[in-house]
Amino acid sequence: MAEFTDKPAVVAALLGRLQARCDTGFALAVHIRYTRPSLLYRTYARDWVDHYSEKGFMLSDPTVHWGLSNNGAMDWAQLTAQDPEGIIQAARDHGLANGWTYATGPATSRSLGSMTNRTPFAPDARSDICQILDDIHRETDHFETFPLQVQEALRNLM
Repeated sequence: MAEFTDKPAVVAALLGRLQARCDTGFALAVHIRYTRPSLLYRTYARDWVDHYSEKGFMLSDPTVHWGLSNNGAMDWAQLTAQDPEGIIQAARDHGLANGWTYATGPATSRSLGSMTNRTPFAPDARSDICQILDDIHRETDHFETFPLQVQEALRNLM
């Protein structure tokens, strides 16, 4: 694990690797406690982020519900039966296809990422992404104890 002062650079490098794997974007909520993440990183197109926020989709998003209740990976296509609001289809309509979600960590401090790509993710890409998310989760463990300038630097990435 990196020293406090190195954490922003380490996490930035991991986020860069993640972004390179997800050509249409990702959303990563890190160390969710009491339904609120310590850190939130998003690279989805602004129109999708705005639409998602305006519609309040987080409250009924099946990928979020699944990720808060499980560890591991789940393809979005497998969650359409739990999507009465049509969020997964709305994401597709905004160009976000081949989505899948990965969750790691205990229920009291879970990290949850949803990733999309123009083409389906190959098994080696999925494995690499899972490792990246596990590493970000580990590097930011006990975020609230980091010096304030390190916390702020991590919040300002991306």
